[in-house]
Amino acid sequence: MKIFLLIMIGISFLQAEFIRTDINATAGVVLDTTTNLMWQDDNEAKSITQTWSNAISYCENKTLGGYDDWRLANFNELYMLADRSQYQPALSSVFQNLDNVTYWTSTTYAGDTSYAWGVYFYDGDDGWHDKTDTFYVRCVR
Repeated sequence: MKIFLLIMIGISFLQAEFIRTDINATAGVVLDTTTNLMWQDDNEAKSITQTWSNAISYCENKTLGGYDDWRLANFNELYMLADRSQYQPALSSVFQNLDNVTYWTSTTYAGDTSYAWGVYFYDGDDGWHDKTDTFYVRCVR
């Protein structure tokens, strides 16, 4: 019984609860109430592709929802955002701007620093990719 309870607590902890925040009519953000991270959810989140270094710059220079302290999410943050209980996409339906593609993380692959981690929101899988490849970007603050 104790093991079952620990597993259930772990599953509950891993499943984020999202609230769509309406900071203003064109905010384009989602607040994860479990982590208190605010995620980009504007049209660019499903239309902008960048190399890894450009993705970092893109987020650092982004102004959205009245905030200018955006950054590219690290691997753990983006990986935990994926909902692997669903696919096509593996992301909460509270996000309005999403695609079934790979999104960059800021985390460099330890085995080869010319690679960085990404999360594939078709099924929530992850992988490392050459930093010169272009993938989608979803910023966080």
